[in-house]
Amino acid sequence: MPSVDQLDAFVAAAEQGSFSAAARKLRKAQSAISNAISNLEIESGVDLFDRSSRNPVLTSHGIALLKSARAVLHSHQDYLACASSLTAGAETQLCVAIEQSIATAQVLPLLIEFEKRYPHIEFELLDPGPNDVAELIRQGRADIGLMMEQEHYPQGFKFRGIGHARVIPVCSADHPLARLGPVSHGDLRGYRQLVTRSLNLDDDSHIQQILSPKIWYAESPYAVAELVGAGLGWSLLHESVVAQELAHGKLVKLELAYQQVAALQGVDVVWTEKRALGTGGQWLLEQLFQLNISQG
Repeated sequence: MPSVDQLDAFVAAAEQGSFSAAARKLRKAQSAISNAISNLEIESGVDLFDRSSRNPVLTSHGIALLKSARAVLHSHQDYLACASSLTAGAETQLCVAIEQSIATAQVLPLLIEFEKRYPHIEFELLDPGPNDVAELIRQGRADIGLMMEQEHYPQGFKFRGIGHARVIPVCSADHPLARLGPVSHGDLRGYRQLVTRSLNLDDDSHIQQILSPKIWYAESPYAVAELVGAGLGWSLLHESVVAQELAHGKLVKLELAYQQVAALQGVDVVWTEKRALGTGGQWLLEQLFQLNISQG
């Protein structure tokens, strides 16, 4: 099997145009480069260079094998870099769960920087529904989560607030509620409410937002927004979820007669002390702490 030194010599000679230039680049004697390439040709069973002129020229076989040689060298370098990363304490995989109602725009620059710093960590991004982030963390399915704050977290959880999101009442532009002006509790109770609910049926945190006796549920806030847009009811949704529909006039924000200031809900970073993070996860966690998320 060709050695790394042989492939290094072959690629360097092809790129530099001569064995002497390749020797200078690799800081080796020219004879070492020449012998490495000769041995590679013997092992490969083909001539890689035509040596009939002053400077060696790649043969058709050499041209065909150059790409493969570069790929092998790249894999070798990637292996060494990955081993170095593991020696430094980086994990091999990291999973982050971001609740669907939280816009990822402010998180994306951190993920770009994370990829540059830890290119060998296999990264997974989940977008669960309301309050399902905590369950994913508890199960060990996710390592770090971003979610709307909840009153109580499971034992062993850690959390830190990093901002807030605005919750607003919306309906379609042609819904009867849209023509009422300031709406009362009684007005809202007269029409179907669309509510986001966790997949975990033991989670009853959605109950506190229910005002109407007529309810439809969905896990995804974006699915709820589509149902609201179709005129099937009204809903309390985070402003970031419906910003585009509001801008296009498909949905309208309801003015509440009983509440002058829109409700704010905190955004938390959550993780668990039961699952140790490597250097990559610790770096990302510290960067998330520095965010100041303000949605709406």
